Amino acid sequence: MENFSLILAIVVVTALAFDFTNGFHDTANAMATTISTGALKPKVAVAMSAVLNLVGAFLSVEVANTISKGLVDETGIRPEVIFAALVGAILWNLLTWLVGLPSSSSHALMGGLIGATIASAGVGAVHGDVLVTKVLIPAIAAPLVAGIAALLATRLTYSLGKKADGNASKKGYRAGQIASAGLVSLAHGTNDAQKTMGIITLALVAGGTLAPDSDPPMWVILSAGVAIALGTYLGGWRIIRTMGKGLTDLQPQQGFAAQTSAATVILASSHLGFSLSTTHSVSGAVMGAGLGRKGGVVRWSTATRMFVAWGLTLPAAALVGALAEYVTGFGAWGTALVAVFLVTSSAAIWKISRREVVDHTNVNETDEPAGVVTTAIAAVTPPPAGTATEDLSATIPAPASEAAPSQATV
Repeated sequence: MENFSLILAIVVVTALAFDFTNGFHDTANAMATTISTGALKPKVAVAMSAVLNLVGAFLSVEVANTISKGLVDETGIRPEVIFAALVGAILWNLLTWLVGLPSSSSHALMGGLIGATIASAGVGAVHGDVLVTKVLIPAIAAPLVAGIAALLATRLTYSLGKKADGNASKKGYRAGQIASAGLVSLAHGTNDAQKTMGIITLALVAGGTLAPDSDPPMWVILSAGVAIALGTYLGGWRIIRTMGKGLTDLQPQQGFAAQTSAATVILASSHLGFSLSTTHSVSGAVMGAGLGRKGGVVRWSTATRMFVAWGLTLPAAALVGALAEYVTGFGAWGTALVAVFLVTSSAAIWKISRREVVDHTNVNETDEPAGVVTTAIAAVTPPPAGTATEDLSATIPAPASEAAPSQATV
């Protein structure tokens, strides 16, 4: 019993560590566009997001129940399986953070859980219908719906604001952007914080501490909310840079449209119990907003790398989770070995990240090349009529073959 209690404690601590990485990995979802347009200063933005993530964690438990009751057969799961799943999810979060790619923490967790469960109890322990209807279909639909909504909202916004005073309009949209960013943060708390609640609840059920089909206890809700809030306040500056500047150049009107569209999709999915990726929703909305402005462009080189990461998230996390579960099957020494591997790998990733520091002081800088398609579109598409040229310029890095280091602005 003592050994079992220790394993359960390790699982809970590891789950909260994942929740912490989820917080700084996904800060960009709520605040990247707000920071990139200058609506809020970086440190103020992440502090606001952290508080609203904590509040959002208390608003619903539908997504937590999808994780703890729906995705896998909870009666055949051991605490070691959940620990292995979290190892896969944490390592994928840290690797994608290191390279600045906004991948899905949710799908990393799902993939780790699926891989570890299959390694432990076989394919039959995974509920395929729940996986398809509440994970895979939303993964495809969310960025499309949010992107189309943001594209249409951006065009409508510019159309309605043609005759508005430029400076007054910008101030109004910046205020709206702050409000919509807060809504995304709140929505993130209602969706992503619940995933850790669900995984801890599943561990407690597997360990016999809770009865099957139980809702998350209050201490689980509180600890998960605090962990994701602390991670959010830390600020995932690498991913904020990619989301805010690497995908497209956003104006306040576009930022407002993108965040409002994404928040609507996320809140609707939380209400329905869909384990939606907030990263997919916000990324789709940012790209839609980028395409919605006349003269706006999307850097497809960055988007392509992001799409590849999305496709690899589930299988990569599942593979690591399955391998970790195999090693934990050797007993206490196997579990200890996996724990040491997790800590060592995490420390190595952090040390590598120190070679090129990205923080609140340089988060709005980007060296991302525009690419052939982006350059061509920016060159032939005029900016919206009546809008200041300097505000809507698309900056295109000069070719490497040119001697002058200056940049050409279209």
